[in-house]
Amino acid sequence: MPISPAGMSVLVGSIKRRSHSICRSRLFSSQPSKPSRFWDHRAFLLLAAGSGGLMLLADSALSQELNPAEGSDKDLNKKKVLVLGTGWAGTSFLKNLDCSKYDVQVVSPRNYFAFTPLLPSVTCGTVEPRSISEPIRKIVKHKKEDVRFWEAECLEIDSKQKKILCSSNIDAGKEKEDFLLDYDYLIIAVGARSNTFNTPGVAEYCHFLKEVEDAQRIRRSIVDCFERASLPHLSNEERERILHFVVVGGGPTGIEFAAELHDFVHEDLLKLYPSVKEFVKITVIEAGDHILNMFDQRISKFAAKKFQRDGIDLKTGCPVVEVTDKYISMNDKKSGKKLSIPYGMIVWSTGIGTRPVISQFMQQIAQTDRRVLATDEWLRVKGCNDVYALGDCATIDQRKIMEDISYIFKIADKDNSGTLTIEEFNDVIKDIRLRYPQIDLYLERQRMSNATKLLEGAAESGHDKTIELNIEQFKSALSHVDSQMKTLPATAQVAAQQGNYLAKCFNKMDKCEAEPEGPSRFRESGRHRFRPFRYKHLGQFAPLGGEQTAAQLPGDWVSIGHSSQWLWYSVYASKQVSWRTRVLVVFDWTKRVIFGRDSSGM
Repeated sequence: MPISPAGMSVLVGSIKRRSHSICRSRLFSSQPSKPSRFWDHRAFLLLAAGSGGLMLLADSALSQELNPAEGSDKDLNKKKVLVLGTGWAGTSFLKNLDCSKYDVQVVSPRNYFAFTPLLPSVTCGTVEPRSISEPIRKIVKHKKEDVRFWEAECLEIDSKQKKILCSSNIDAGKEKEDFLLDYDYLIIAVGARSNTFNTPGVAEYCHFLKEVEDAQRIRRSIVDCFERASLPHLSNEERERILHFVVVGGGPTGIEFAAELHDFVHEDLLKLYPSVKEFVKITVIEAGDHILNMFDQRISKFAAKKFQRDGIDLKTGCPVVEVTDKYISMNDKKSGKKLSIPYGMIVWSTGIGTRPVISQFMQQIAQTDRRVLATDEWLRVKGCNDVYALGDCATIDQRKIMEDISYIFKIADKDNSGTLTIEEFNDVIKDIRLRYPQIDLYLERQRMSNATKLLEGAAESGHDKTIELNIEQFKSALSHVDSQMKTLPATAQVAAQQGNYLAKCFNKMDKCEAEPEGPSRFRESGRHRFRPFRYKHLGQFAPLGGEQTAAQLPGDWVSIGHSSQWLWYSVYASKQVSWRTRVLVVFDWTKRVIFGRDSSGM
């Protein structure tokens, strides 16, 4: 009996849903896949058409729909590089990668790159959201080879079968479609989400500031608070609550947002809402003893004094314990009491948390005791091959020099005498500085001009540095080097440098006998094929409002004031990903000076 067009649509839809379900269950199960008549044979599915005739539908077409990477005209000899994420790390990798050498695919729930350091400016209308966003397809369109992009969210990673399961991010109101992608190399750069520390009520009542959409919601919420407070039937007590803006977190993002909000309120909003001027209040809550603990103490103290002059209330040593729809509660470490204060809007900016796909992957590779993925010095995820992680979702587990001290001594002792001369010591230090970056960091912080200064530690322990060193003296000379190892900060600067570094490693892979993951075990004349990643700190800024910025640059140089604000303008404009965004950002800054910030609720 012939099937109607409606029935045909239902049947095909049923087959598609069934195929997605089978792929998810089969390729992400621990059991090896079994042959299936429906999927594994090159058979044809015969469907009765509405006209009474027959329609042939090859199952290979279904397979092509499930896995869009298959059946393409890409060079089959090229390795497949799959990039997850279009943030700082992923975009930097794509921009610097020679895509002609690889079959490159990108998966991300957003099809653009966002200049996240300017998100606080977006919250108050200083900069428009489109001015800091650039389509990822436009960024990579000048590559020699096409880079395929899928706007989807990665749900699961299977490093054993080298496949990932993705869900389409388009038409969120409809049923999302799942599909599979395989890879030869996987680059995980999905970033992180806001860390709530499991504090009750945070997820329900607080705003976060990680994405462009977050900044837009905050902007609308600020304007809504002023509109609600202007209603005629409210009491003064209710107006005070509605216009109390709370920022939880005294890090760079929280402080910059508080400063932007203060300028927005006093330079723009109060001119439009003069009747509620006396009710506006801004409070910054920090669990630590002081704000901006990543910066020099001079900057931290200056910021605290400036906020005090501006009327911004700072509550340090007050970890938040609960958030309700109208009150936020915290413990005051100084008094030991629990405080509860009313609020109208809260912005939560207290650190980063792990995304679900990363948590699932960490369990798969037995990294359950960590907050983020652990990688080696070449950004390869520990516990699996061909998978790299960079940016906020990962941290480098730098190998300690004392773990290899006996092996290093053996390599350095070329004549097998059991001791090292000063020349042998300097020669081995020159080589291992590439493998253990903490040596240079230790020399820099101890203000040592050369590696020979390390022997002063052995001399202070009762050894004569002029004689040859035995193994114990060698250990004594390097015993304090590992103490300088610290986790890299979760900043855009670190992520961008990691993406650039990994792209250069991939570009040189065909010129080396070893692949990018090989250098940890491969040596040539005592040196690795690729040097380990080394972060170079280029400085950091903390905008404090009122056209004043604190800058901490390399060499412990600290600058605070209007001159630093102009330096901040120039650096942030130059770091934009394209000339289009550079022009738009500079235009927004100019427009704000001439016309003020936009206070509409759009």
